[in-house]
Amino acid sequence: MRKDEIKRYVLEYLVDENNTFELKRLEMEMNKEVRLREMKMQKEKEERDMQMQKEKEEREMQMQKEEEEREMQMQREKEARERLDTGGFDVSKHVKFVPKFQEDNVEKFFNHFEKLGKQLKWPRDKWSILIQSNFTGKAQEVYSALSIEDSMDYDKVKKAILQAYELVPEAYRQKFRKYRKADTQTYVEFAYQKERHFDRWCASKKISTFDTFRQLMLVEEFKRCVNDDIKTHLEENKADKLSEVATLADQYALTHKFSKVGQTENKGQFSRPNKKYGNSSGTTGNSGSQSGSISPTNSGKKQPDSSRQRSCGYCHKKRHTTANCFQLTNLRRLKQLQMP
Repeated sequence: MRKDEIKRYVLEYLVDENNTFELKRLEMEMNKEVRLREMKMQKEKEERDMQMQKEKEEREMQMQKEEEEREMQMQREKEARERLDTGGFDVSKHVKFVPKFQEDNVEKFFNHFEKLGKQLKWPRDKWSILIQSNFTGKAQEVYSALSIEDSMDYDKVKKAILQAYELVPEAYRQKFRKYRKADTQTYVEFAYQKERHFDRWCASKKISTFDTFRQLMLVEEFKRCVNDDIKTHLEENKADKLSEVATLADQYALTHKFSKVGQTENKGQFSRPNKKYGNSSGTTGNSGSQSGSISPTNSGKKQPDSSRQRSCGYCHKKRHTTANCFQLTNLRRLKQLQMP
């Protein structure tokens, strides 16, 4: 009996143990299948995501390509309109031929550009558009300050930039007059540079005939003979003929003559000395004497200088004679200059 019970217990235990193992095995298989399914689903998801990303990139590339094609089409249409507006002249193709701007030799740059423009047959109304692309420094600032109308006019652009770099007739004249031979120069080189400065001066004044050249020399000599105030006044008015210069000088001298006379009268009116005279009653206050009273006869006036009382017989001004008259001297010089 005892053996049978033991045997039964052993069999029950073995059955239970086998069931446990079987259950564990089944559970492991199920877990494995679940993991496999999850891995498969994850892989499928990744593949779908990759496919979607690829399709998205393809769509973006297609949209970008279409956008670029539209921009190119718009650019072609714009260029076509510009060619129609400019009479078929394409500025973008010719701007590369514009010489490099040099601030230390502005005049040479403009001469080079104008030669190229004529050789390549550029329309003159497009010169300002071509030339502005290479401006630098002060020239760029001057061009930006111009109005739209002036910036489209090549002559006005050139004039404004030359003035900014002080390349005006007066500057050329001063260069010609003040240019001196350097120690390292030969006389031939010096003569060549002197001639260049003179030619630039004449070209800036647009000297084309003997009469205009004659007026240029006479006006310069006239300015050299007058004082600095009149010379400055003449420079500001920019007269080119001797008769005009002389008229301006006389007007300036006459205006300042009356101005000085008015100043003298005002000075005499408001600076009159305040004289004190003695007490007519004869009282001297606490001093008890008449030594403190001031008499008009004892004021100590200086006798006027006889040289200051002299007057000119030509302009009737005082303090100089006819021989030293400034206006008469200038008139004589003017008549000498006008003589053939």
